[in-house]
Amino acid sequence: MRSFNPTIPSKSIQTMLTFSLLYSIIKPNAIPYGSISPSAIRHSSSLTKAMVASAAEKAPATSSGGNRRVLLFPLPFQGHLNPMLQLADVLHARGLRVTVFHAAFNAPDPACRPAGYRFVPVGAGVPTADLVPTGSNADFAGALLGINERLQGPFQDSLREALEDEEGAPACLVLDSNLRGMQVVADRLGVPTLVLRTGGAACLVAYMAFPALCDKGLLPPQDHSQLNMPLDDLPPLRLQDMVFSTTTPHETMTTCLERIVESAKCSSGVILNTFNDLEDVELQKIIDGVRVPVYAIGPLYKISSGAQSSLLSPDQTCLHWLDKQEARSVLFVSFGSLASMDQEELVETAWGLAHSRMPFLWVIRPDAVHGSGKVGLPDGFEEETQGRGMVVSWAPQQDVLGHQAVGGFWTHNGWNSTLESICEGVPMICRPHFADQMINARYVEEVWKVGFELEGKLERGNIERGIRKFLCEEEGGEMRRRASDLKNKATRCIKKGGSSQNMVGLLVNCIMSLPSSI
Repeated sequence: MRSFNPTIPSKSIQTMLTFSLLYSIIKPNAIPYGSISPSAIRHSSSLTKAMVASAAEKAPATSSGGNRRVLLFPLPFQGHLNPMLQLADVLHARGLRVTVFHAAFNAPDPACRPAGYRFVPVGAGVPTADLVPTGSNADFAGALLGINERLQGPFQDSLREALEDEEGAPACLVLDSNLRGMQVVADRLGVPTLVLRTGGAACLVAYMAFPALCDKGLLPPQDHSQLNMPLDDLPPLRLQDMVFSTTTPHETMTTCLERIVESAKCSSGVILNTFNDLEDVELQKIIDGVRVPVYAIGPLYKISSGAQSSLLSPDQTCLHWLDKQEARSVLFVSFGSLASMDQEELVETAWGLAHSRMPFLWVIRPDAVHGSGKVGLPDGFEEETQGRGMVVSWAPQQDVLGHQAVGGFWTHNGWNSTLESICEGVPMICRPHFADQMINARYVEEVWKVGFELEGKLERGNIERGIRKFLCEEEGGEMRRRASDLKNKATRCIKKGGSSQNMVGLLVNCIMSLPSSI
């Protein structure tokens, strides 16, 4: 596991501070940003210190938004809406006015945000049935490309109206990195853009490396014997961790990833929901690769004052049930808002939980079993687990993970779930399904060492043994100690003077320095 000295800024945080300070003071249209190379700054400590000192002298005394307006456009899925709205709350708290553009489907609830926010639906009447992928086997990359294609025209109309209204020119548009099509529209209308990556830094590094692996003939894999091959340039990843979908055509996946990377490189800066002590090495690679300022300001849910926005209704009664359980005794089981399983996997999971004899809180969405309109737990399961297990259709995840009764998290390893588990000091059993989840799971097991992956076919005996190892044996105790250490580092980074808080200030400075869009 990597070790960090919390009193001395690491190389990547020094570089990010330097780049971001310079960029926030010198307007992007004043000098070509690429004329200052990251390596030149990194390899001259005296130059770095002088440039940081000079920029700091010119920086505003406070990181106030000065009542300027910022536009935001999230991707219309649960795991993307929350980080963007949390970012909106952070910027609003710094004095910026907020307008949220959003797809007309899967719309956020304005009631969960401050009264001053404006919400602008985009694409009302646009066919969306095939743009809402369901289940682990869905073509998510195809859906992303479809969202960009169908919303691009309506967004151009909406953005033009926003530029012409009485509130004045916006400072910039912050958009999800999957919305490259909306970025093209903003560029066309002269609106500067910042990109929010809702996934981890390691994921973006992997996306940046994807074309090279294709050029080497490694992707798509030619046979199963290659899948366990380690990738020397992307430790600790294996080739199988780069197979983001087994159903999406390779050409579609390639196009989708290329556009994500393009959105970062064509922006005025990249915002990441991570923190320096967690992904120091990966952040440095991003800085080297995208050559625009990089702001690691996570965990966003910890620095945001707003309520969590959910497309599903959480069952709050599970918190009262947790109050009655012993400390660190409960396994929380949830596979996110999109991942699914078949009926056999559901049955094996149920009996694995039952036979472990450990308390559990299990989230089973109504659409959790693909190819079925209902969820059927096996006969006898409720009787077997009565008093030590609870099943709900959705849970307030952040509150659950932060509850003292929860001792472990069996997760699909979406980035929000992974980051929240780390920040609450809860170790993980990993069962990734698609997209970046394999990368996140690999880092949990091999880099941060706060969990392990439950590989292969789900079988009740393996599940039972994994749970007991996790909650009852010394190996699980070691994972909990490392998880607690990462929790402490996450807490430090969001305190005054911490790396993420510093980056928020620099981000606001950057937004304030961007040239007017009209």
